[in-house]
Amino acid sequence: MKHTKRAVSCGIVAAAMAVMFAGASLSGNVTDTSQSSQQANTEVVVLADANAAPEMAAKEITQVNDESEPKTTQVEEVDLAWANKAMANVDGALNVRSAASADSDVVGKLYKGSLAEVVEQGTEWTLIKSGNVEGYVRNTYCVFGEDAKALAAEVCKTYVTSNTATVNVRATTDAEAEDNIIHVLEEGEKVEVDTAAAPVDGWVVVKHDGKIGYVSAEFVTEPAYEHTKALTIEEEQAIEKAAAEAKAAKAKASQKKSSSSSSSSSSSSSSSSASSSASYSDAQLLAALIWCEARGESYEGQVAVGAVVLNRVESGSFPGSISGVIYQSGQFSPASSGKLARALANGNYCMDAAQAALAGQDPTGGALYFNSGSGKGMQIGNQHFW
Repeated sequence: MKHTKRAVSCGIVAAAMAVMFAGASLSGNVTDTSQSSQQANTEVVVLADANAAPEMAAKEITQVNDESEPKTTQVEEVDLAWANKAMANVDGALNVRSAASADSDVVGKLYKGSLAEVVEQGTEWTLIKSGNVEGYVRNTYCVFGEDAKALAAEVCKTYVTSNTATVNVRATTDAEAEDNIIHVLEEGEKVEVDTAAAPVDGWVVVKHDGKIGYVSAEFVTEPAYEHTKALTIEEEQAIEKAAAEAKAAKAKASQKKSSSSSSSSSSSSSSSSASSSASYSDAQLLAALIWCEARGESYEGQVAVGAVVLNRVESGSFPGSISGVIYQSGQFSPASSGKLARALANGNYCMDAAQAALAGQDPTGGALYFNSGSGKGMQIGNQHFW
């Protein structure tokens, strides 16, 4: 009987040693799997733990090595594009602080739907960078990785962008019909995706001017979320100042209109345009104008267009408000043609560039004019500024 017990004991020791060698082999396989998966732009995480307790390791090893009954190892796929992303999950604004402490200075604001790069993630505070802001946010008020991606799908609009000239937005998916075109996208023009619509093979379902339309998936980019970025305290103050100026300009225009007994037809048209934009802030007006005038240009070129508008406001030779400059008769064709109104209605903005211009960035050095047709002045992209 004692001999039998000794044999059983030896058998247990031998099994444990086999588990240790097999565990080392599995650890090498995990590394190889992770490396190959990165080439496919996904990160594969093997859940079996070779360093677990012997019984758990033996169980996982049996699943991998049992040739008579092969089983699939559990894996989790992670979208690497979102692996180091964070997004504020608050109703208002989340303070970004200079240090990982609630007593440190506030250096910026991260809003719901604003996207940030994770620089270093901690257990309670995370160092992030978004726009011109770099600082610390509390983890409690943020979501990360796949959770950030899910929040973006919930709160951010989705757009596709035309990657060639004259892309038709159609009322139906009949590509041969000539009477169902409701809009023609210019190259670089965005249009919102109707994410609630059922997918249609070869087409993207979009929204344009309150109508449902279809664009060929061949001629637009992959759908992408439109994110905002954090604002520095100075940028936020500049936007608030612009909004206050817009409010004052609106009140002044309203008072002037009530005291005036008559006006010319051109003045009436200008007043109508300004009235139709009364519900938009100056930041939105500026961002929409930049989209109309420079959406296909570089970020620097977009900021330059915004800077021209603000230089005019401060010059004393043009109206003293952003809305006044934009709607001044004969100056910006999108304002008189209706293109600006459509951009506002569709939410077509270059908001990052507008915020940068409002914060004081001016790559033009004080220019008051720009165009894309002559070599006069400083060239930025396809446009010239002087």
